[in-house]
Amino acid sequence: MEVQNDIGKTIHFAAFNSVNHGSSVLGHLVLMIYAVQGGLSASEILGRTQGSVFWAIFYTLFVFAVSIHAAIGVRTVLFEWVKIRGFVLELLSWGLGLALLVMGLYSVYAVIA
Repeated sequence: MEVQNDIGKTIHFAAFNSVNHGSSVLGHLVLMIYAVQGGLSASEILGRTQGSVFWAIFYTLFVFAVSIHAAIGVRTVLFEWVKIRGFVLELLSWGLGLALLVMGLYSVYAVIA
């Protein structure tokens, strides 16, 4: 049975985000271990990732998942431990999420371009 309210949408979004985040982290770790064991240098890795649509999509999804995950986590900590509420809480959590997103996408561009 599909829940048709905001909580149901949030649960579906959270489930998608956790699957995306988990698979991205796992893929990133496996590839990094493979690259290091193979003796690849940073310049060799960049040589393989530059211009790749696959890596651009992979790391862009990774950045989106991390940005959302971190913003939600910090929002929860600020709400429960620091007792921040209302507009300030929203501003801090959205600000963190957007800052991480911008920095992450800039990094993806640097690795892919």
